[in-house]
Amino acid sequence: MCWISIDIETDGLIPSDYSMISIGAVIVEKDLSKKFYAELKPISDNFNEKMLSIGGFKREETLKFEDPKTVMIRFKEWIEKNCKSKPYFISDNNGFDWQFVNWYFIHFLGENPFGYNSSNLRSLYQGLNKDMSSHFKHLRKTKHSHNALDDVIGNAEAFWEIIEKYNLNI
Repeated sequence: MCWISIDIETDGLIPSDYSMISIGAVIVEKDLSKKFYAELKPISDNFNEKMLSIGGFKREETLKFEDPKTVMIRFKEWIEKNCKSKPYFISDNNGFDWQFVNWYFIHFLGENPFGYNSSNLRSLYQGLNKDMSSHFKHLRKTKHSHNALDDVIGNAEAFWEIIEKYNLNI
């Protein structure tokens, strides 16, 4: 499998009513050199100012971001270029991140290259440690800033540490 760490920022809680504002992705391998980042124009007039501000955005600037369909086409092409095997989605909060990425892929392209599966990084770490209260965040090297690219790099760094520590075969 080709593991891709993904993080998004949004202006609300659910896709369609609200918008994915930015997406970051990195292929999980030692050098973490294969990265994707884009900022997407809102698809809805609805937005939650507080959620939007988490990523450091103002509504006015998001209206100048890239067309979402164009971004999803570029993202799919990036996945195809960088994955020689099936892409697999992993995230710190896959329940939230995957719902937006899936909706955008299905809505704009009619298909999701990840299929219908994703993994949660925290759950993986908890299972490996046999401790439901453990968290992987101390394994990040890149500061968690709520910039989708920074955050996805930090999560991929942590995942790589987990892979090495537990000798996982990915």
